[in-house]
Amino acid sequence: MTDTFSDASRAIFAKRVLAHVASLAPDGSPNVTPVWVELDGDDVIINTALGRAKARNLASDPRVAVSLTDPDNPYVAIALRGTVVGFTTEGADEVIDRFAMKYLDLATYPHRREGEVRVTVRIRPDRISTQPA
Repeated sequence: MTDTFSDASRAIFAKRVLAHVASLAPDGSPNVTPVWVELDGDDVIINTALGRAKARNLASDPRVAVSLTDPDNPYVAIALRGTVVGFTTEGADEVIDRFAMKYLDLATYPHRREGEVRVTVRIRPDRISTQPA
């Protein structure tokens, strides 16, 4: 059974908030990375580039944890454990451009590297915790 986000949690995701995504390397060691984030229903959407550690980790082990703190109130936080249920390059350039608008007020993502292939990751929460509860 999966948890769902409250309206208050959804409001935090709508802000220019950085999420921290924890993935597992092949040796089991954790890797934590700050990322831009949005919700699609109750799925968490992030975007990265193929070849990066988090992309490799999430492609090989779908277990993931995500946390974020309300930028307007550091005592309000969301943490979740979940599973990667989508990993695709299709439409990923459009997703990173949408994130660039949300986070940078720019129509296109300005930090693309030559030959970079973007990937969108869809995370389905299994357990959501909020503070305060």
